[in-house]
Amino acid sequence: MAGSFVQPNPAEFLGILPEILLVIWSVVIVGIDLAAGRKVQRRALGVLSGIGMLVILAVAVIVRPVEGQVILGGMIRNDVFTYVFRIIFIAAGALSMFIATDFRPLRANGEFFGILTLSVMAMCLMAGSNDLIMLYLATETASFSLYLMAAFMRSDKLSAEAGVKYFVFGAVTSTVMLFGLSLFFGLSQGSTNYGAVADAIRNPDLRVPVTFASLLVLVGFAFKTSAVPFHFWAPDVYQGAPTPVSGFISTASKAAGFAILIRFLYYILPPGTSEASLAWAQVMQPIAMLTMTLGSLLALVQKDVKRMLAYSSVSQAGYIFIGVTALALGGANQAEALAAVIFYIGIYMVTNIVAFGVTGVIEQRVGGTDTAKFNGLGRRSPYLALAMTAALLSLLGAPPLVGFVGKLFLFQAAIGVSLVGLVVVAVINVLISVVYYLNVVRAMYVERTERDSAPLFVPAPTTVTLLISAAGIVVLTIASMPFWNLALDAARSFFGVTGA
Repeated sequence: MAGSFVQPNPAEFLGILPEILLVIWSVVIVGIDLAAGRKVQRRALGVLSGIGMLVILAVAVIVRPVEGQVILGGMIRNDVFTYVFRIIFIAAGALSMFIATDFRPLRANGEFFGILTLSVMAMCLMAGSNDLIMLYLATETASFSLYLMAAFMRSDKLSAEAGVKYFVFGAVTSTVMLFGLSLFFGLSQGSTNYGAVADAIRNPDLRVPVTFASLLVLVGFAFKTSAVPFHFWAPDVYQGAPTPVSGFISTASKAAGFAILIRFLYYILPPGTSEASLAWAQVMQPIAMLTMTLGSLLALVQKDVKRMLAYSSVSQAGYIFIGVTALALGGANQAEALAAVIFYIGIYMVTNIVAFGVTGVIEQRVGGTDTAKFNGLGRRSPYLALAMTAALLSLLGAPPLVGFVGKLFLFQAAIGVSLVGLVVVAVINVLISVVYYLNVVRAMYVERTERDSAPLFVPAPTTVTLLISAAGIVVLTIASMPFWNLALDAARSFFGVTGA
């Protein structure tokens, strides 16, 4: 019997070309490691892996999406929103690879770099998900990759503990989210496409089950973004995981969580179209308040810099939720609210990679991540201390650094929909964060140790990576408007079509 052959669409192929290259590159990395064995040094393999990611990043930048393109049978939406997040994920993966190359306790090999590449690929699919099945499969692929990387220091008990805790908490929240997704599947009478689900659940009689299903799915999103009350895994996982992995989780994984949250909630429950959509808009505001406040207060009492950065990451998620809340309320400035979220996630990725990169150097060269280990860093390694200072001040939101610009955009979007109280709470938390961020700066430049006269050795790949990332903070500060315009294009593309 003759079968029918469907000619592949070149446009669809280009739409997922970066993801295809990431899968191929992950296999190539592992293959090189297996074939060469001890003939190839770990550092050389790490640098090669990072260079490959940079090449794929260049491809991702060059291949612009076709407006409104839906590929793979409607499972992926390839718009500028997906395009921008794809760039963020691949850039975070490349920077993390270069930093992991010289992180000796990790002993990164082909397996590690291959897993990291696969996690980046899955996050790219998360950002473009337009289907319940694709959403769950991409999320789980990324999550399992992160579980493995968190526990990759097999000789370290804290790393093993971090991997187990991350896996257990992630499995529980993932199960709850899957139950919520299955309810949407049932309520829509067997549909998995976002547009079809949205059309089916607009029935007013489904108000209660739709609200319940939305809250269950929100559990999974809250875990991915480390939002209160599902933030409890972050401090132990960030502290126990290899520091380059902690930086990757705090940036790329968090960005992926916000990408799927925004896409899912807006496409399935558009603001103002149902009582369920109003319910999730009301839920976002207390989540934002609690997340930024609890994160700041707990960061305030930390003596370990990695744990401080973990709680800082929780607090930063709260700031991003300000923009999500403004988006949820709808209104004329929706595009500006979403653009503010995208812009802030992008600058947060660069700054946090620098903060964790410097912390990883201190962990190896000084022997720990307590604040006291940073004493005298300004004299031992001025450039390293300067990079850390730039990252911390940007996270703080100190003018004129780009972190200040990002917070300004978020606050402006919130004020535009009358969320003045939320902005007041955010400003109070910014003032609180002055204490724990500047405490590290004080240690680097004010405190003295017996090691002040001994220069701190920083390996070349790590030095170059941190310098590039720190330069990124400066570039974003000086020329933030082109990046803001790109974020605005992504937001407008996102709102161009709200269904399949």
